[in-house]
Amino acid sequence: MAFGYQGRILHLDLTKGTWEVETPPESFYRKYMGGSAMGLYYILKNMPPGVDPLSPENVLTLMVSVTTGASISGQSRINVNAKSPISGAIGDSQAGGFFPAELKFAGYDGVVIKGRSPKPVYLTIMDGEVKLHDAAHLMGKPTGEVDAMLKNELGDPKIEVMQHGPAAEKGVLFSSIVNMSNRNNGRTGMGLVMASKNLKAVVVRGKSKPVIADPKALAAMNKEGPGLMAENPDVDGLGKYGTASVVIFQNTIGSLPTRNYTEGQFEDCEKISGETMYDTILKERDTCFACVVRCKRVVEIQDGAHPVDPRYGGPEYETLSTLGSYCGVSDLEAIAFANQLCNMHGVDTIACGATIAFAMECYEKGIIGKQETGGIDLRFGNAQAMLDALQQIVTNSGPLGSVLSQGSARAARMWGPAAEECLVTVKGAEAPAHMPQAKKSLAVIYAVNPFGADHQSSEHDPYYEGEVAPLNLNRLMALDLKDPPEPGSLGAEKVRFAAYTQICYSLLDTLELCQFVFGPAWTLYGPEDIVKLVNAVTGWEVSLFELMKVGERRLNLMRVFNAREGFDRKQDTLPKKFFKPLGGVGPTAGVALDPDEFEAALDLYYQLMGWTKEGIPTRAKLIDLGIEWAAEYLPK
Repeated sequence: MAFGYQGRILHLDLTKGTWEVETPPESFYRKYMGGSAMGLYYILKNMPPGVDPLSPENVLTLMVSVTTGASISGQSRINVNAKSPISGAIGDSQAGGFFPAELKFAGYDGVVIKGRSPKPVYLTIMDGEVKLHDAAHLMGKPTGEVDAMLKNELGDPKIEVMQHGPAAEKGVLFSSIVNMSNRNNGRTGMGLVMASKNLKAVVVRGKSKPVIADPKALAAMNKEGPGLMAENPDVDGLGKYGTASVVIFQNTIGSLPTRNYTEGQFEDCEKISGETMYDTILKERDTCFACVVRCKRVVEIQDGAHPVDPRYGGPEYETLSTLGSYCGVSDLEAIAFANQLCNMHGVDTIACGATIAFAMECYEKGIIGKQETGGIDLRFGNAQAMLDALQQIVTNSGPLGSVLSQGSARAARMWGPAAEECLVTVKGAEAPAHMPQAKKSLAVIYAVNPFGADHQSSEHDPYYEGEVAPLNLNRLMALDLKDPPEPGSLGAEKVRFAAYTQICYSLLDTLELCQFVFGPAWTLYGPEDIVKLVNAVTGWEVSLFELMKVGERRLNLMRVFNAREGFDRKQDTLPKKFFKPLGGVGPTAGVALDPDEFEAALDLYYQLMGWTKEGIPTRAKLIDLGIEWAAEYLPK
């Protein structure tokens, strides 16, 4: 008997309008477990090299894992993978909510999508039954309206809907995939890939909960959760204030990107903090399936210039930063309205806000003028200008929106070398709101991450520097991290920390576990609890060593894909801006990354990972991970 997983993968050919069901063996699930690792297995084997990301040949995978749907906090996550239209490298994105667990209950562990439908369709998976339906009537409508229409059309208010928004239909490069009208598989342009296949939505509903191997052990872990939360100020604060709880902390350490990464502190940070949101516009806390943390924000603004509908959720830390401090904007209601526009249209708030901030710096420096902005006075701090630019972006309209809808890297190529000096992109994707000038290990992770700079692909430096909190150090010791370096270093121990925690986070993105609930340091549950969870659900008796190998497997399959597509060390770079001294005030004023130190750290990272000096996995490393088959996709 299979425990934890359904044992069925749905393969959908949209060109033919047909599908088939694969039933992989238990060994397959134990090796790949779900998420990105499982997605990359199918992508490498089914996608030819060199395809256009928006062609029918691109393969889009939606994967949950062996732990999804178990009755415990932090397991309802889903991973989307395909070749990214932003970078041409692998695209990767996670989202939470209720859709992931419901897909499992509908009878499947994942969906592999090929081809392109001749007309817009949506897919339903209802208690194991699969159907394609005409979706012409859904096109062009905001996500909340589509969600409501499908619930009415299918006669079930409890269905879960995963969709691309109207921005993807208009060709916005950084379009996301949205579920619950407010949970996004953002970054890497996965919404645009979904739209290119004429697949408007995936709808799931089911009652087939997977069998748990040791329900008593799982129940005991789940029962511990509320008590652990009350004892952990990081997680308790996350529940009360959401991810926005870190706005003031980030500002204090000089890691709150301000005015397009030119400064590390924002003078008006309190106005956009989680505490201020809690005291003003917060309506309620939302959650994901079976999660006790309840970190999701639901805001409501009924009056004024920026009304916000609670069904579109509320801004996360990254959104408050990219559409706030990045742009020098301190108007919380304007930022909440901007977040709603992004969710309605289905765009990634990080890429969108950072692209606007980039354009603001170009405008301030005279690189562009009102001819390029269509008359918008695109200065830092101008909330209305931020909203005007955003409206043009999500509709891919106007002189500014038609350029910025393709992201800042492409805009810079149009506006010239001076504009390129203002970029904060890695592999074409805009950097998130954690500054590597303040958190040095992120300099390495931002550069080497297969799908561009990402803030949730490793643990952050403050949890392993100087005087480390006992909880964090005790957990990190499970990863053989027990000698905290001096704050601000990028020496050998910091590179070990970057690599080992990246592998652990990669494991989380394969098991599809929330990084606010399970992780190597501050979270509700630690590394040993991940082992307990997998064993309770599956009955496999895995070790932490085995699970870390799963995390390595995912990273190596991603790097193999990128190498096949022509990526190597040359793309593992950081924007020039990160090597120039920061302005402003605070602990990072005048601070810059050192290029020689960065290159030395990159060399060491590759060696630790068992890759070549060009950052390409070796055949020996793939053999070590039990995926020698992937060696055939390496460059000859």
